[in-house]
Amino acid sequence: MMTTRLAPWFWSTPPAFPFPPSAAWFSRPWPCRVWCFCIMSGGLLKALRSDSYVELSEYRDQHFRGDNEEQEKLLKKSCTLYVGNLSFYTTEEQIYELFSKSGDIKKIIMGLDKMKKTACGFCFVEYYSRADAENAMRYINGTRLDDRIIRTDWDAGFKEGRQYGRGRSGGQVRDEYREDYDAGRGGYGKLAQKQ
Repeated sequence: MMTTRLAPWFWSTPPAFPFPPSAAWFSRPWPCRVWCFCIMSGGLLKALRSDSYVELSEYRDQHFRGDNEEQEKLLKKSCTLYVGNLSFYTTEEQIYELFSKSGDIKKIIMGLDKMKKTACGFCFVEYYSRADAENAMRYINGTRLDDRIIRTDWDAGFKEGRQYGRGRSGGQVRDEYREDYDAGRGGYGKLAQKQ
């Protein structure tokens, strides 16, 4: 009787997936190929259900209407994520393509410059379930989108008006004072451009 023994690495870390697949990749044991296929197709993330709690970050909305205890309670059951450090040129379609790999998205709200009504580098992603949002926090936070490392944080829930930047010139506050040049976020900071 022949038995198949799975290598321990199969359960802990996925192997690299070459694209296009090489002949050597097809000679790997079948569990490895299935694991890679699931990752590439998004099936693995959709199949995962949270069995461990994803910790809350230090980020809190400074304009939250309510006390800290109420905000903490909402964050612990929220299905909404704040996504930051986006390029001004990242589209809603790109965000949907990436974040839908961890579950079904209810809606995406793009952050807008208050004056120009153009994208200003953040968005909110709302999922139907907390488990899908937790998967996004685990697997998408810190990944690259449009050559930028994006950041995801829990959000207590989107309210109308929060889609606009809070900076004096309409965009995000961080882009007001930035002195370095960042092509993905409109060049120099707003105050540096005025000088």
